[in-house]
Amino acid sequence: MSDLVLPPSEEKPRYVRRMFAQIADRYDLLNRLISLGQDDRWRRLALRALQLRGDERLLDLGGGTGALAREALRMHPTLRVVTADLTYEMLSVGKVQLADWPITWLTADALRLPFPEAVFDALTSGFLLRNVADLDAALREQFRVLRPGGRWSALDTTRPPEHWLSPLMRFHLRVVIPWLGKAVARNGMAYRYLQASTEHFLAPDEMLARLQAAGFQRVGYRRLMFGAVVVYWGHKPTRDEG
Repeated sequence: MSDLVLPPSEEKPRYVRRMFAQIADRYDLLNRLISLGQDDRWRRLALRALQLRGDERLLDLGGGTGALAREALRMHPTLRVVTADLTYEMLSVGKVQLADWPITWLTADALRLPFPEAVFDALTSGFLLRNVADLDAALREQFRVLRPGGRWSALDTTRPPEHWLSPLMRFHLRVVIPWLGKAVARNGMAYRYLQASTEHFLAPDEMLARLQAAGFQRVGYRRLMFGAVVVYWGHKPTRDEG
């Protein structure tokens, strides 16, 4: 296990925001290196789980530099996409990189979303869930802003199950990732946080229970990268289904 002590819940938003502000300009490159070039494929899997159509409204929450929004628009160019994130510096990088893409950028707290109820047809996030201070409150907010019948998906990391590749996965998580963070982003601490938060985060079955407690139905998941990454999905029931 990591010797890094994770911040207490009340300090987590400030800690996470400062950390992502420091690595914003290298975040996309590091995602590509850490995922061994698989990160865009994972995003497409999360987006396919939403079964997007036409000009629906999609919220890319914790969207950072807009990588999920970009993939969504590549798949469905007529979508109306909002990318929201707590860290202004991450959004600023995305605004420059994707200046010609029809994305609405918004600084927002995942625990207090600045949207009315039932405004989005679909909602997705990439590596957000383990970073929020109150997971249950965040899931309730996401449920609130989805319309009845709306679809939800998320990518996140989790401790991989034990198998014959487990020693290699632990080496990648505990040694390679922090080294890349230090070498590429000049911030090894941020990527030690990634390792520690991954190893302390919920197992997929526990996440499904949290989703159901928030009101989601038809929940499920798929493990990727030998179990260290998970794509989750769910559905906000209509009145008839509820």
